[in-house]
Amino acid sequence: MKPDDDAYIGYLVSDVARLMRTVFDRRVRKLGLTRSQWLLLSRLHRRPGASQTELAEMLEVEKASAGRMVDRMERNGWVVRRADAADRRVKRIHLTREAERVHARMWVVAQATVDDALANLTAAERTQLARLMGRAKARLLALANGDAASATPSRRRTP
Repeated sequence: MKPDDDAYIGYLVSDVARLMRTVFDRRVRKLGLTRSQWLLLSRLHRRPGASQTELAEMLEVEKASAGRMVDRMERNGWVVRRADAADRRVKRIHLTREAERVHARMWVVAQATVDDALANLTAAERTQLARLMGRAKARLLALANGDAASATPSRRRTP
């Protein structure tokens, strides 16, 4: 397969992720959420009490950008900053009850988006896709952490 082929796996994975974000963006806009807001909500829901530095890493933005996002969300009553028990200089960021309610509504939209995206797959195909993507993710995490030796060896096909 040539790298300019639309069936190239790298393009497919990227295109599917981008299209899912686009569809999801349009759907959550009805809830009054921007992409940066829903990303922040989802990351903090999964990692409550993350620091601003950790949040910046999760969102793949600069610390100052993450700080401005947290400031806006705090003014809107969606997050609170609490001092870290071990280091008073570090502020831990937590979702408020209102933000958790918004996240719950957002999650319904996310589930519907995934269901719509995978509607043409059988239950077995969905399970297989999730399993295969999980294996690819584990391998990439190991490579990203510089631990390729413990990652499952790649199985390259020779032409």
